[in-house]
Amino acid sequence: MAQIDAFFKMMHELGASDLHLSSGSQPIIRLHGEMQRIKYKFLEHEELKKMLYEITPENKIKTFEESGDVDFSYEVTHLARYRANFFLQKRGIGAVFREIPQKILTIEELGLPSILKNLALLPKGLVLVTGPTGSGKSTTLAAIVDYVNKIRKDHILTIEDPIEFVHEPQSCLINQREVGRDTMSFSAALRGALREDPDIILVGEMRDLETIQLALEAAETGHLVFATLHTISASKTIDRIIEVFPGDLQGQIRSGLADSLRAIIAQNLFKRIDRPGRVAGIEVLIATPAVRNLIRENKIFQINSVIETGRKFGMQSIDDAIMKLLTAGVIDAEQAYNKAATKSKFREFLTTPPQDFTEV
Repeated sequence: MAQIDAFFKMMHELGASDLHLSSGSQPIIRLHGEMQRIKYKFLEHEELKKMLYEITPENKIKTFEESGDVDFSYEVTHLARYRANFFLQKRGIGAVFREIPQKILTIEELGLPSILKNLALLPKGLVLVTGPTGSGKSTTLAAIVDYVNKIRKDHILTIEDPIEFVHEPQSCLINQREVGRDTMSFSAALRGALREDPDIILVGEMRDLETIQLALEAAETGHLVFATLHTISASKTIDRIIEVFPGDLQGQIRSGLADSLRAIIAQNLFKRIDRPGRVAGIEVLIATPAVRNLIRENKIFQINSVIETGRKFGMQSIDDAIMKLLTAGVIDAEQAYNKAATKSKFREFLTTPPQDFTEV
């Protein structure tokens, strides 16, 4: 048993999502969204480095010492898996570990919109799950893939950096590839994927132009592609994808995206007030003919209006999602106001005036 495993056991028992270890600081956990210091000595660079290297694969140590950053996954038997990131900072080495639960929660258990089940049944196209770092994108995607795995008879291929949730083959054959271990890059794995007879491809993150282009091509050529992006709303996601490309290619990409896009799930996490834990607020954009036309015609600014009027198609604005959580007593008014798109809708629920100047 590695020395660091005691920290993982503690955070698991407390229900913490993240563990922060940083030279010159005490260990800190993130519990229900809030940072909490652990009563432990201040960690020194050499001591922490030795502790971290004990669980780090040799090739990852080499990468870290060459670049100052590295990602990998680590498993504590009979406990959980962890996504690790090491980095260098002013006082020395630092690391963040995100716990990945062994049990994959279902769409129902996570309280996600039932429309996600429909997306899991699509024959082809691009489905994007977006949100800021730590907003639960991986958990949502895992629930969708788990549903696919149970009810379809297909080949699922995942490309992740690192592998987070581990899926055992059920009705589907599922192959999970890790960037850096099983393939050089997302783009290399995607190029290979088209020769590996997949029906469904999960791309852990669309990071660059080539990966985005290949994901779009895969979606256009008869595959169902799930992918994540670090964007805060459905409309911002469309802008981000198109803006990655040079100006002379944007028209072509806009057309390709309009044809291949099926849905965008944009989410944010909120601290629950009804019980310990966090809950996702979900914006849903379904690529109806009207949405496709707006993308082709570069009228992305009208997308939010379509979401507001598209409830019959399963669409939901982030403000509607937040309002449901607020009126159900799941989250408090301050969180609702802070994360709302149209803050004026939530001002009346506040007990004290807002402390910012961003109200619209």
